[in-house]
Amino acid sequence: MSRGWLVTGAGGMLGTELTGLLRARNAQVHPMARGDLDLRDESAVRDVLREHRPTIVVNCAAWTAVDDAETREHDALAVNGTAVAALAAACTEVGATMVQVSTDYVFDGTASEPYAEGTPTAPVNAYGRTKLAGERAVLDAGAGYVVRTAWLYGEHGPNFVTTMAKLAAERDTVDVVSDQHGQPTWTADLAERIITLAGSGAPRGVYHGTNSGRTSWYGLAREIFTVLGLEPDRVRPTTSERFPRPARRPAWSVLGHDAWAAAGLSPMRDWRDALHAACDFLDLPGERA
Repeated sequence: MSRGWLVTGAGGMLGTELTGLLRARNAQVHPMARGDLDLRDESAVRDVLREHRPTIVVNCAAWTAVDDAETREHDALAVNGTAVAALAAACTEVGATMVQVSTDYVFDGTASEPYAEGTPTAPVNAYGRTKLAGERAVLDAGAGYVVRTAWLYGEHGPNFVTTMAKLAAERDTVDVVSDQHGQPTWTADLAERIITLAGSGAPRGVYHGTNSGRTSWYGLAREIFTVLGLEPDRVRPTTSERFPRPARRPAWSVLGHDAWAAAGLSPMRDWRDALHAACDFLDLPGERA
């Protein structure tokens, strides 16, 4: 008999989506927001898992302040690396399968073709290094799956899609970088894939949880304007040099999906299809195209 799911970081954008989807499917789920469980408290983590003894643990909790991590890497590592190792150990102790949500930032962004799951990692910023530490902890412990994602947007938190819609209502034109490429990913699609993967019996290891296809932030912004029934030419291309940040961003964040096919599972749908579907759920101004 299933002992249910435990979701850490359940108050975040993906964690909220995942918890809601599991409840809609009448699954037993124990959501743990930041105030419910501090992952840095190894003893508390062990106690919670021993109490609930879940079948599957999905770790959506993370230090996600990318720029702050540049000067506070030790603090970011405590959440993204050390705490993940403790959670993986606790999962192994109670016999739970773990799903660790990770990031495209484990790669250096210099590729021109999608990164395969087995491509050597080479993070270019502190955030990427700390998330890679978490990946390695889960894989070394044999605790379960690493699901790398990127460019997330959804109903339950601030994100690029809602920001662009807001700016569209306030400005005549919007400048968006065209030299960073990736895969916009809807949290609802990712949550569904995580549920499918965790219950599939697929080989443990690394999977890339992004919507298919590729675009730039500029291309995504134009598509958002199109969906809202607005003139996409109001979006103007610019370069990353116009928007300097403390942490270097990978210029190429396109991830390959071969592991899904190898496991007999379907990859996620094209990002445009997902965006058009998502906009029916997001509270966006304007009229849908």
